[in-house]
Formats: sequence, C-alpha cells, structure tokens
Amino acid sequence: MNEQMPPPAGRVVDAQLHLLDRQILDRDGIPVSVVSDLELAGIEPGATIRPDAAPPTITDLLVGIELPTRIFGGRPPPSRRMRIPWRLVSEVGTVLRVGVAGDGLDATWVERWVSRHVVGRIPGGRHDPE
Repeated sequence: MNEQMPPPAGRVVDAQLHLLDRQILDRDGIPVSVVSDLELAGIEPGATIRPDAAPPTITDLLVGIELPTRIFGGRPPPSRRMRIPWRLVSEVGTVLRVGVAGDGLDATWVERWVSRHVVGRIPGGRHDPE
C-alpha cells in the first residue's frame, strides 16, 4: 500500500541551497558567522535519510572555523563547532538573520578574541581611523 505522506508543518527548505555556506547577520545587520553544517533532530551525523520518512527538523546551525579543514581535509572536532539554535533564526533569504545581538552568541568569540588580543595591540587598532 503506497500511502501519501501528509505535507510537513512549517517551511520546507533545501539545506544545501538555502542554508549551507550562508552568511548569518544579527538583529543589527552585523555579520556573525557562516553556516558550516546543520544539526537535525533525531538524525545521527552521517546517517542516511530515507525518502519515505518524515522530513527532519533543524535544531541548530553549526558554525566554526572551517579554513584549516578545507586546506588539510577532514572535519573539525565537535569542540570547535559553535551552535546557533534554529529558534533564533528570524529570516531565511540571501542571508540568514537572527533576532538577537551577535555579541551574545558563542559563534563570535574567536573574532572578539582576535580583536582584543591581536588587533587591539596594534597602534591605532582600538579605534576607527580619523
């Protein structure tokens, strides 16, 4: 018996087309990070999603430093991945927008650390040029 699956609730998006490698902006339009991967409810990493199963739901956007893995291969360890809860996403378009300030997200800690400890030590690095 070939029963038709009911349409899923919510918005259906193509993860590769609409989410992966998209810029994330905070509520003020300031860049936060780029989406590296997704965490799906009830799906183990690397698992195959059956076509006859209900569509998975997104729980978190995974962001992190991807450059070394793109150069040397492999995947970053889970400790290097930061999560932005999907519930914070307010808009999906050419960029993803979150409804909170970026400073409060763990995803920006690397940028804040570099700004304080590297750029801030350069003469003139603590203010905009005049």
